[in-house]
Amino acid sequence: MGKEVTGNRTNFHSHSLFCDGKAPLEEFVKSAVEAGFTAYGVSSHAPLPFKTSWNMEQSEVPAYLREADRLKEAYRGRIALYTGLEIDYLNEAWNPASDYFRQLPLDYRIGSVHLVYTPEGEVVDTDTGAENFRKLTDSHFGGSLEAVVGAYFDASLRLVERGGFDFIGHPNKIAFNAETYRPGVTRELWYKAHVGRLFEALKENRIMVEVNTKSYLTRGCFFPDESLFGCLKELELPVVVNSDAHRSELVNAGRQEALQALKKNGIRSVMELEAGRWVAKEIS
Repeated sequence: MGKEVTGNRTNFHSHSLFCDGKAPLEEFVKSAVEAGFTAYGVSSHAPLPFKTSWNMEQSEVPAYLREADRLKEAYRGRIALYTGLEIDYLNEAWNPASDYFRQLPLDYRIGSVHLVYTPEGEVVDTDTGAENFRKLTDSHFGGSLEAVVGAYFDASLRLVERGGFDFIGHPNKIAFNAETYRPGVTRELWYKAHVGRLFEALKENRIMVEVNTKSYLTRGCFFPDESLFGCLKELELPVVVNSDAHRSELVNAGRQEALQALKKNGIRSVMELEAGRWVAKEIS
């Protein structure tokens, strides 16, 4: 992976072996340096009050913070490194605004929704394979796509209202599974209304929006998708472009394509961390 001459060489969403990533933290940092990045953030999946296959255990957080600090010192002068967490909204007691996450010495926080409650009170993962999504919709929500999508956007709104984070991770990611379950659903008025309410809440609460490029190489799409970039511009929502890399060789995947798509839709700048502050940088 050679260095690029373009600007906007940053990424603030990636996952290492501390959670469900496929390489140690330092491998991601090395790839970012090789790609000519000016800043890079590590952001493992934060602990949950129960074990999953993808989140970090609470007991591992001190080691995670120590390793991030070690890398900041080891790569000082070569790249600006930042320590974050991707924190799930689960309920009113467990979310980015919870006391536990507020007291952690983090440079930034990502707020995301993966999990929702079923009508029976069971927690299920909407960010799963298409077949698993179909099964959970049919078995837990009576085959009502409206119900599971509604639960996802309700949780997203509560996440935004509670706050405690810098930007929302991969908003509207449920779109892929919803479209697989019922093609064309994201063009239906009720679905568009959910997206509109979320984006309005983000504007009202002054929260940045991630354009997540993780699925660009495999599915040719971003989250939110390019069809919504016009809405981002209309609402003047500040945008952060991230790869959500789980493999170190993918730290740069989809970044240039996302920047070009944003510029094509009239968005001229993206947000980047510089000297510890979020600043708007013109898309070069």
